[in-house]
Amino acid sequence: MPKTLERYHSCTYGALEPGQTEIDTQSNYQEYLNLKAKVEVLQRSQRHFLGEDLGDLGTKELEQHEHQLEFSLKQIRSTKMQFMLDQLSDLQRKEDILLETNRNLRRKLDESTSALRSSWETGEQSIPYNHPPPQSEGFFEPLQCSSSVQIGYNPTVTDQATATVSAPSGFIPGWML
Repeated sequence: MPKTLERYHSCTYGALEPGQTEIDTQSNYQEYLNLKAKVEVLQRSQRHFLGEDLGDLGTKELEQHEHQLEFSLKQIRSTKMQFMLDQLSDLQRKEDILLETNRNLRRKLDESTSALRSSWETGEQSIPYNHPPPQSEGFFEPLQCSSSVQIGYNPTVTDQATATVSAPSGFIPGWML
């Protein structure tokens, strides 16, 4: 911090550093003026490109700015087009992958459907239903059920089912009534 303050005082109050000559100071000042002029030109040019302060420009300068803007637009559009083409090729590649996956899944579906259809037509059961092994540990008790399925309400059959399906403890859950 002290070095920064020392540099500030030396630059502000014009004191020369011990090894600095007046010629170095003049060249630094000229460089400063050149850089300051360049910054002003760039700021003015930026304002012109934004459409501000165009009243003091001549026809020739306006045409130059127009050509520069057209060239810049062409570059922007070219970059945008390349980006969109890259995205399109990526999407096409993803589409090809998805189409191949879809074909494989459709083939598997057709194979399983034809196998199921042939077993259905012959009356075979291709995938046997395996009952889980009985669990006689504590809470879970295997139920003795008939393998037939009944849809609808039939009170006479329900009474028979509850009589045969009652749990060993004699308790019948409400949903079974």
